[in-house]
Amino acid sequence: MRTRGWQGDLPQSADEARDRILQAATRCVDRFGLQKTRLGDVAEEAGVTRQTVYRYFSSVHDMLSAVAAAGAGDFLDRMGEELAWVETVDDAITETILYCLRRLPDEPALGLMLREGEGELFTREATSSGAVALGAEMLRRLNVDWEREQYDRQALEGLAELVMRIWLSFQLYPNHPPRSDDELRTFIRTWVCR
Repeated sequence: MRTRGWQGDLPQSADEARDRILQAATRCVDRFGLQKTRLGDVAEEAGVTRQTVYRYFSSVHDMLSAVAAAGAGDFLDRMGEELAWVETVDDAITETILYCLRRLPDEPALGLMLREGEGELFTREATSSGAVALGAEMLRRLNVDWEREQYDRQALEGLAELVMRIWLSFQLYPNHPPRSDDELRTFIRTWVCR
């Protein structure tokens, strides 16, 4: 059996290989920053060739998008736990937007994209069909009776997309002077939750 590459520890499956490349990419993003992370850095960190990385990711963009998606899952899990008290649609909309505004910039992978000027990559990924489905799943985890509120799968995905688009607009174009959380709650409830 071949033992070169992977630092002598060959992955047992393609999924494990992909996960290990993603872990290496995440470490490189943490170390070098998003804009300075190169495919060669990730290959070296994983102990493989550049061609091996290309076997699992067609471009640096695809790889960094996968890093962001992995970070998004963890973020949404924590958000679901911290917003477990939410029981109304209006609270779900308002508190999800506020939570993302306050917490997302400090997230390792996702927040780094915002700080490193990768707004276009982040925005494209944040409103992709996969991200919208993930956002809908997070909303589904809240203690809102979505069925009673007449939100089927399609309506919940539409709401998730709307929430993400509103959050992105506040994130990319903040108010000057900034609004407090209470002022922002009032604004969202008045103009979005009507």
